[in-house]
Amino acid sequence: MDWITGPAELRRRLASERSAGRAIGLVPTMGYLHRGHAALMRALRPKVGCLVLSIFVNPTQFALGEDLATYPRNLEADRQLAESEGVDVVFSPTAEGMYPVPSSTFVMVEGLSSVLEGASRPTHFRGVTTVVTKLLHVVQPDLVVFGQKDAQQVVLVRRMLQELLFDTRMVVIPTVRDHDGLALSSRNAYLSSEERTAALVLVQSLAEATKVVQAGERDARAVAELMGIIIAGEPLAMLDYAVAVHASTLAPVQTIDGKVLLAVAARFGRARLLDNACLMVDGPSVSTVLP
Repeated sequence: MDWITGPAELRRRLASERSAGRAIGLVPTMGYLHRGHAALMRALRPKVGCLVLSIFVNPTQFALGEDLATYPRNLEADRQLAESEGVDVVFSPTAEGMYPVPSSTFVMVEGLSSVLEGASRPTHFRGVTTVVTKLLHVVQPDLVVFGQKDAQQVVLVRRMLQELLFDTRMVVIPTVRDHDGLALSSRNAYLSSEERTAALVLVQSLAEATKVVQAGERDARAVAELMGIIIAGEPLAMLDYAVAVHASTLAPVQTIDGKVLLAVAARFGRARLLDNACLMVDGPSVSTVLP
């Protein structure tokens, strides 16, 4: 497994893969890898000849006062996990390598970037779509993989790939959860034992909302209110949002019909966590699907 820090070196390394006709897959991460990241690697490994994992804590997606400096990092553990999952190349650039001059050029998906997570973190998705564009530009992968847990990110990047005519196909995998249902996240490391137990209210709210939809509830406001009441009832939770939106446009819906994303976010101590469920509703039929 090669460990590369410079974009030019990575381009040279991948040129041989491309000339040999091997498909290239990209797993973009901020490191501090866990089983959720391993699932992303496993999703692409059989599909490509060369698997690239990027590890980069991207400064442009953190606002002033957020946890850029304290975001969990463990490069040695990341190296071991990547090697065990059959990664061919780890790309771990410096901030200076990815942003060689003061930034004045950004990629922004209008509209989709300003709701849900974007309402709470106004500059976040500008940083996400910019760094993903840079990674795609350097790696030029055939496939890129993302997880359902960051559903809004999936929607934004998919739109960006379409509109900017990238020749890269996106793969999306279901949210990977711990034994008790909590969605895996690097920020779970911030949780105390009490906060971790409290954080289960997120997945509980989604489960209850899904049940009432399966039982016939179609009023989107009632479903969203149910999720909010459940989360707000947890003393250690500070609710940010609980919503039902169109799965492709992220616009609020009045009726639970078609493909609808149920999304929640709350703060537990230092950790701000999010979760979601994506439902396909066709008359009385309700199924869970990927965003």
